[in-house]
Amino acid sequence: MRFLLILWACLAPALAAQAGPPRLLLDVARFRNLNQVEKGAEVEVYVTVPTQSLTYRQRAPRAFQSAATVTLEILRADGKPAYKETVILKPPVINDTTLALKNPVSFLKRIPLPDGHYTLRGTVRDQYRAANGEAVVERPLVLEAPVGPTLSDVLLLARPAVKSNGDDTFLRGGYLLTRAPSGFFGRGADNLYFYTELQGAPAGQPLRLHYHLAAPDGTAADADAPLTPQAGRPTTIIGQLPFGPLPEGEFTLLVDVYSGKKLLTSHRATGQRSTTEYAPAGAASR
Repeated sequence: MRFLLILWACLAPALAAQAGPPRLLLDVARFRNLNQVEKGAEVEVYVTVPTQSLTYRQRAPRAFQSAATVTLEILRADGKPAYKETVILKPPVINDTTLALKNPVSFLKRIPLPDGHYTLRGTVRDQYRAANGEAVVERPLVLEAPVGPTLSDVLLLARPAVKSNGDDTFLRGGYLLTRAPSGFFGRGADNLYFYTELQGAPAGQPLRLHYHLAAPDGTAADADAPLTPQAGRPTTIIGQLPFGPLPEGEFTLLVDVYSGKKLLTSHRATGQRSTTEYAPAGAASR
């Protein structure tokens, strides 16, 4: 496993950030497992720990380091564990804890699971803080066998998907994907990038994609693109839409797949946009 180090700008002072518990961001995406013998889903869990919320300990003159552990658990409907793993995180040493810029740490896990109802639980523990040093995040997780053509969950990306033939943890469908943690797009982000997969559509059949990007106040943007499904594997879909006139706050991206005028399948993703706050720079997996 490789760690993803990305640059995050924090406007609050470092000492104030340490007053609360550590933060844990969990982004979950469901893809169908291509194994025909053990049918189910492949769950991607993208974990981000913003290091502004961690305690820094001085190791040497002008050398400070934080440390945390993240425990991921997936519980079945009866409460029994289906998966559990603990990851130790040690962000790079910094020479000044008052700096506004620090490096969050992200990692990705791909977990095959049978269809069913689960609970994903993430626990982050600050290694250098006893009081108020733990936080728990839970997400419901439902895995169901699709009927007919279906889209996977939509990944919101901080950068355009890059075609790659390499061997990298953050590769999917032949593309290097730079996820936007919690779907947050900050100052300087003019475009929304995204990735999804279509499975179960007849190979070679001409289809039409329709993208609808909207804000709660009714501001919206639409676009269309042709698509020809591939044989024997999911068809990757990558897209880009300008934020344009969309205001700050929550937005929704809806991806529709049409055969003629018939809607075959649809999926939506939600995110947040800010024109004043900074977001992760979205560095690749190196």
